[in-house]
Amino acid sequence: MSNILIVSPHPDDETLGCAGTMLSHIKNKDKLFWLIMTKIKTNNGWSKKKVDLRKKEINKISKFFKFKDIINFDYDTTNLDKVDNTLLINNIKKILHTIKPEFIYLPFINDPHSDHVITSNAFNSCIKPFRQKFLKKVLMYETLSETNLNFLSSRQFHPNVYVDITKFIDQKIKAMQIYGSEISNHPFPRSPLSIKSLAALRGSQVNLKYAEGFQLVYEILS
Repeated sequence: MSNILIVSPHPDDETLGCAGTMLSHIKNKDKLFWLIMTKIKTNNGWSKKKVDLRKKEINKISKFFKFKDIINFDYDTTNLDKVDNTLLINNIKKILHTIKPEFIYLPFINDPHSDHVITSNAFNSCIKPFRQKFLKKVLMYETLSETNLNFLSSRQFHPNVYVDITKFIDQKIKAMQIYGSEISNHPFPRSPLSIKSLAALRGSQVNLKYAEGFQLVYEILS
């Protein structure tokens, strides 16, 4: 049984990036912890209806994945670049020392969205193995509508770790449908068809029906 930290710049990133893998961890009786970096707020132009809907979506997702705990940093969404970097890093370190995760799942560090980039850069400053001796593996996931829409060839996502999610693909789509405000029909990038197609593509790369791909940051084997 391991402690697993899932990091989301925004709610829905975790489901798009590693829902099947999270379900696999649940099957293995691992403990899942969810860190949500940002929050939409009415004083930043979001409607009360949208803010209330997002709260309901987060509550439903937390029950779906049976998170042991949810940590909300509550920074303004799309504005992580305005947060003091030292403060952000210190807050992350506190979470790491409290949870002591063996695995961390992060967004891809070269995603187009600045919140994703800042999140992973901040974690990069906090995951030195000689300081976080409990850490065994750090992986970056891909997020549909972000990672796949990075048009800079030098910053493309290249998965080198794959998780078989064949048994969980329908549950992944079901989980994403909880985010009714973030999913739509094809050709919208966060569509059930896109989710299933990406999983089929990743699966075909490693002789599986459906898979999630990750980019390994580091892994310590014992």
